[in-house]
Amino acid sequence: MKTETTIQGLTASLSPARSSRKIIGFVPTMGNLHEGHLNLVREARRLCDVVVVSIFVNPIQFGPNEDFENYPRTLEHDSHLLAEVGCDIVFAPSVEQMYGHKPRLTNISVSDITNDLCGLQRPGHFDGVAVVVTKLFNMVQPNFAFFGQKDYQQLAVIRQFVRDLNIPLEVIGVPITRATDGLALSSRNGYLTEEQRKTAPIIFQSLKEAEQQLKQAVNLAEVLENIKQTLTQAGFIVDYVEARTLDLDKIEVFNQDVVLFVAAKLGTTRLIDNLQVKYTA
Repeated sequence: MKTETTIQGLTASLSPARSSRKIIGFVPTMGNLHEGHLNLVREARRLCDVVVVSIFVNPIQFGPNEDFENYPRTLEHDSHLLAEVGCDIVFAPSVEQMYGHKPRLTNISVSDITNDLCGLQRPGHFDGVAVVVTKLFNMVQPNFAFFGQKDYQQLAVIRQFVRDLNIPLEVIGVPITRATDGLALSSRNGYLTEEQRKTAPIIFQSLKEAEQQLKQAVNLAEVLENIKQTLTQAGFIVDYVEARTLDLDKIEVFNQDVVLFVAAKLGTTRLIDNLQVKYTA
């Protein structure tokens, strides 16, 4: 496994694969890897000849009161994990390598689907994601790019700008990886205290209960309110509980497949999760 820290080095390492028309798979990450990330790499390994993983903590997707400075940088440990699951190239650039020393002048903004859910709570976040992912796509030029479905809205944003900008690759969403108690794996889970970690799985439990209620014809608005009450009583500070169609359109009646979304804080740690619920007439 090679580790490259410059765009020039990455290009040189990928040159043989490109010239021999090998299928390149790409997994963008911010490091501090867990089993969810590794499952993305395993899927890339299954489908592609060459697997590239980027590790870059992207400053422009963090808000002013978010955890950019404290976000764990664990490159050595991450590299060991990636070697074990078959990564070929790790791309770990500096901020200067990605953005240079001048202020960023180009912005990429996907309207409509970024106006609510996490986009409302974290203004500018998805613009920062869109810029860095587009830059990485241009550097790696993969055939396939792999993203987790835990960040469902992010996945939708990326699919949208890939379509709109005619970026020649296929975006593949990979199902959420969960701990045995149901908690969606996230690098931010490491911020939870021992007691908070015991409470955190209630998010997924409330989503599963909501799924059962919907299948028992409970009103959608009532189901969402039940989730809020469950989380609030458990000590969460709820950012939002929402239902959307698979395309992120608002929905008030359960008459098609829906995605239930939760964002809530335990202490200072913000957790997100979602669950797709299939509609059967």
